[in-house]
Amino acid sequence: MFNPPHVGEVVAEIIEGINIGTREFSRAMNISPSSAHRLLNGQTVVTPDMAVKLSAVLGNTPKFWLNLQANYSLYHAESSVDTSHLRRLVADAPSAAMAQSKP
Repeated sequence: MFNPPHVGEVVAEIIEGINIGTREFSRAMNISPSSAHRLLNGQTVVTPDMAVKLSAVLGNTPKFWLNLQANYSLYHAESSVDTSHLRRLVADAPSAAMAQSKP
């Protein structure tokens, strides 16, 4: 099973590749150096606000950054959450299109 990288790993590779330090990155992002450090070390999750900032500073879309976070978070949740004691209520959850349709 593929273990997706934390967003911070991807960001760290990018800023290292362009020879930017944590302080300069934090100034460009308008975040504290401690927030930048937590991000780069995988100690925080990327919020929509942070994704917008990453998009503006490093490129790609906010959805790209949020998808990286979602893939990382879901992988780790599926690896650690015990669902053996849960009981399924429906065969399959309704799709978004079905949930939004009106009778």
